[in-house]
Amino acid sequence: MSATAKSLTLHLGLLAVLFALQFVLPAYHHGNIARIMVLASYAVGYNILFGYTGLLSLGHALFFAAGMYGMGLTIQHAGFTPAPALIVGILAGAVVSAILALLALRTTGVAFLIVTLMFAQAGYLTILYFGEYTRGDEGFVIQAFDRMLWGIDLSNPENRYFAAWGLFAVCLLLCLRLVRAPFGKTLVAIRENEERVRMLGYNTFAHKLGAMVISGTISAAAGAFYGLLFGYAGASFASVQYSIFPLLWVLLGGAGTVLGPFVGTLFMFYLIDLSSGVTTAYLLIVGVALVLLTLFAPQGLTGELRRRVWRWLP
Repeated sequence: MSATAKSLTLHLGLLAVLFALQFVLPAYHHGNIARIMVLASYAVGYNILFGYTGLLSLGHALFFAAGMYGMGLTIQHAGFTPAPALIVGILAGAVVSAILALLALRTTGVAFLIVTLMFAQAGYLTILYFGEYTRGDEGFVIQAFDRMLWGIDLSNPENRYFAAWGLFAVCLLLCLRLVRAPFGKTLVAIRENEERVRMLGYNTFAHKLGAMVISGTISAAAGAFYGLLFGYAGASFASVQYSIFPLLWVLLGGAGTVLGPFVGTLFMFYLIDLSSGVTTAYLLIVGVALVLLTLFAPQGLTGELRRRVWRWLP
């Protein structure tokens, strides 16, 4: 079996397992896995920019929040139904990411990180400033009757799980297709040696711009679905914490691997969940675990698996 066939079989197998888990998971883990799949979609978007293109951003909460508030505010104040509201949220993320890319990509390295962080903080403060509409830190609840998508009640746990699975499946397969395409291979080349890629005649700025827009759009889709599926939008999702989370998830799972974002999100979510059930000092346990993983699995869980066992993993 070729490497491409093995890779496709593995990723489709993961999606099949997640689909089947819907019917056997207890209620608590059923809700957790649905949440993890949406957050993993967010991490998939981040991984395209950081893992494959090599651009370290601390501004992705801006895209996540753009999707969430683009969806939520149109439902709350414009009377939109979920389908057009989701489209608005995704388009909002695409537009914001394109504008930020045109400005931030004038810089490199640490300067790029700082610029993206500054814009994300500006977005967070904007949400607080327009609290009359956004409800600021308090946020607002999206009522169950506003979460009917084509007659399907997304407040129902089973429907919510299938919607989260559908989003994650699209994001995962899109990422798999992208990294196999010439565009994705060029992004990896830019990550490794941008000067050489530029000397070969490629427009590296256009490729990085495309990567940032794709990354921001996927992140916005995750934010829009998160708000709709779980019925809440709040300013905390635009804070710097939600820019750091996808970075941690991608690093833990394996930057530059298609499965890494899901593995990292799953690991981090349950590490916090289980340790918080043991002690109030759960962050100490989480910190020790992260240090150990950094020392003994520097390429992340999936990255180490690729290095040691399955070299064909994309």
